[in-house]
Amino acid sequence: MPEKYAPKHRSAPPRRVRTGARNAVYYSGVAVVATGLSVTAGLSAKGGSGADGAAVKLAAGKGQISAADLAEREQSASRSSSDRRQQADSLKAAALSDSTGVAVTKSEDLTQADPKTLAKALMPLYGLSTAQFSCVDNIWEHESHWNVHADNPYSSAYGIPQALPGSKMSSAGPDWQNNAETQIRWGLNYIAQRYGSACSAWSFKQAHGWY
Repeated sequence: MPEKYAPKHRSAPPRRVRTGARNAVYYSGVAVVATGLSVTAGLSAKGGSGADGAAVKLAAGKGQISAADLAEREQSASRSSSDRRQQADSLKAAALSDSTGVAVTKSEDLTQADPKTLAKALMPLYGLSTAQFSCVDNIWEHESHWNVHADNPYSSAYGIPQALPGSKMSSAGPDWQNNAETQIRWGLNYIAQRYGSACSAWSFKQAHGWY
């Protein structure tokens, strides 16, 4: 006798993955990416004037700001330098005008100097070179030994330059008899007017014995 049919329990069907939802998410992601790419491409297509243009403008803006800053800094530095100079000038002026400052001056009374030193110092006043002082020294050493009161009893020549007569030296000062400076001034003027240079006068004296 055939066995009684007994239906078998079906095993639970395998769980199906909801491909529709998964596909929807996938395609949505793709769409977002595509949209992003499209936007980017659009900007790129427009743009050389888009993002790149903005970048260029930004860079240009930065360049302009830097130039302005540099100019401002240069003006500031110039003002600072000018201010420092003005301050230094003010301090200098104040220091020079300060009545409490000590001014050091030096003067020398040539009338008390050695006659030779005095003669050399006075030579330039009569157009005579101090380089030729040795010629003046030779002349007056022979004439009077630089003696203020040298008196020649034979000719009445007098003083350091042996002016003839001695009273001629009054044209240089009333104290011609006792003042070495007065005598030297007269003698240097005489040499300059008559011979032009001290050594020319010395050469003449060597040749003639007088000058």
